[in-house]
Amino acid sequence: MTEPKQKLRDFLFRGLMFESEASVFQGAGIQIGADSAETEEELLAEALAPFGVTRRNEALEMARLYALIYCFENEVRTLIKEALEEKEGADWWDKLPQKIRNHAESRQAAALKDSWLEGQKRDLLGFVDFGMLASIMTEKWEHFSIIPSQHWLKQRMEELEKARNFIAHNRMLLPSEFQRIYMYIADWNRVIGL
Repeated sequence: MTEPKQKLRDFLFRGLMFESEASVFQGAGIQIGADSAETEEELLAEALAPFGVTRRNEALEMARLYALIYCFENEVRTLIKEALEEKEGADWWDKLPQKIRNHAESRQAAALKDSWLEGQKRDLLGFVDFGMLASIMTEKWEHFSIIPSQHWLKQRMEELEKARNFIAHNRMLLPSEFQRIYMYIADWNRVIGL
């Protein structure tokens, strides 16, 4: 082996050894390398620095709610997809109401044609409006017996949809509304078993 190749091999091997040993130290609570959480906080602080303290604090409160709603909505989509795939087979999408399929397919077509965004565009369920998710579940109710009742589902989903739209349009919610969202999602997680 030539000397440059030997040096490169040794360098790569030392890097792999360090990485292996670093995980042992990190597992013991010893920080090795850059703290990515601290770096993220610094980047966020820098990006928000031009804005007033009140606006920044509101943004951070709303960011927590956005993250919660994002997780909730995508868990609901996953629950629907997994339940219908299991109970109705791989062609479950074709068995949904025509109105829901047409809506999602037209939104997907527009995204594929017109959008410069590179995000996920293949999953048709991702193009179903939030409010339609409850409709899918009530239409296929026999597959969602884990949920206490259709009334329970509709009430929470309607309330969460209103809050979601508020959040998506950058409007501040009241503290009592924050609590209602946390409560509804905690109820959902308890019922679903998350």
